[in-house]
Amino acid sequence: MADARQRANSSARTPPDQPVVFGRWSFWRRWFGQRSERAAARYLRKHGYRILAANVADALGELDLVALDGDTIVVVEVRSTSTPDPQLPAESVNLAKQRKLTDATLRFLARHRLLGSNVRFDVLAIAWPDAAREPTVLHIPHAFEAVGKFQMFS
Repeated sequence: MADARQRANSSARTPPDQPVVFGRWSFWRRWFGQRSERAAARYLRKHGYRILAANVADALGELDLVALDGDTIVVVEVRSTSTPDPQLPAESVNLAKQRKLTDATLRFLARHRLLGSNVRFDVLAIAWPDAAREPTVLHIPHAFEAVGKFQMFS
């Protein structure tokens, strides 16, 4: 009995051979995504945007950043990569992702009573080349129009 307890305690102290995984995301990927979203928020603030919300999530989806550019609400999808080319992650915002972002945006606007507001969708691609302290940023304003049954007009 004491031997089993000792083995259990010793194995609890040793780090696992495999990386710790949270659902589909490893700890590293989650950290990398958060780092990229912070860099995106800094970039937007530097360019005159006001950040209204970050990581707005409900049961059906998530918005990375919601910002204000003048009188327009800007929904920003942040994509990141560790390769030097920011174009690659920007291309991954396909039609299905656009539909999910549109639906999540409508829910956000309804929840905050902003349905009559001007809205646009931007994509911000962040590339972190090896050992880079600062990322390369590719900002694509008006990246796509609202998609889906309940499209919005701006």
